[in-house]
Amino acid sequence: MSTPLPLWSAAIPARAKVGALQWAQRRVAGFDDFANELREWVRVAGDYGVELLVLPELITCQLLSAESTRLSPADALRRLSEHTPAWQALLSEMAQAHHLTVVGGTHLTWIDGRPRNVCWVATPDGALQRRDKLHITPSETDSWAVEGGSARDVAPVATPLGPVGVQICYDSEFPELGRAQVDAGAWLLAVPYCTDLHSGHLRVRYSAQARAVENQVYVVAAGNAGFCPGVANFDQQYAESAVLTPCDDAIAAFASDGIAQVATAQGAQLVLAELDVAALKRAREGGSVRNLIDRRPSLYSELHRSTPN
Repeated sequence: MSTPLPLWSAAIPARAKVGALQWAQRRVAGFDDFANELREWVRVAGDYGVELLVLPELITCQLLSAESTRLSPADALRRLSEHTPAWQALLSEMAQAHHLTVVGGTHLTWIDGRPRNVCWVATPDGALQRRDKLHITPSETDSWAVEGGSARDVAPVATPLGPVGVQICYDSEFPELGRAQVDAGAWLLAVPYCTDLHSGHLRVRYSAQARAVENQVYVVAAGNAGFCPGVANFDQQYAESAVLTPCDDAIAAFASDGIAQVATAQGAQLVLAELDVAALKRAREGGSVRNLIDRRPSLYSELHRSTPN
């Protein structure tokens, strides 16, 4: 017996143009220096007709390079929190100015007395929706004592393009999250990430590609590249940002290798892809493999019941 497909929102378009901004880290003079460069990249994305743009995880840690001394993790978190209102205002401004949705990477800040790694998503009307990183790496715990988000952060974000799931770096490595977001209507997973080594990048890339295949969705992954001096736990960066697709030669809209577009390693680059969104629905209903229909939830439940804690 087949499993019912997730609901397909009426807001989901037949086609959409998406982008991933691979951000080159460097020393900045201050918030204005950082913001002016980012404004230019988002303007370019708007000029190319991008409707949804994903920025990298921890992109605002670059602001710490403007400090006169290398800050301790606690002082770094405090200083970044002071930038939070300006960061939120910048995201809203850019989304409104260029009529696109900006998945704003992430920003370390105190929220209700707790250290969080936060993604704000700005829609073209300037509204902000918050999603906290759910799965926290040992590095984040040891350096900043970051705490993971809650069930509210699993829910897809409502955008003019329909529901979009946010998976922040390590989150992409947990299949349960992707399945929950797709069951809630997501057709695209936005993956802001930050990795220092090629191996870390590949963990995210392979996980993101698996999420695209098993959930029959598109994935947009955006990372940092280069070197940011003077910032503890945020210096060397490695990225090859990409737009990923399911792998299904029966659906011409998909890349045979599951990679619609990919950035050159380590360079500043805007990765662009025009997606045939309706092809996802066709693949789910009648592709050469039908991962969502062919799920066997009762079998998995039985396995969970029979496995000792």
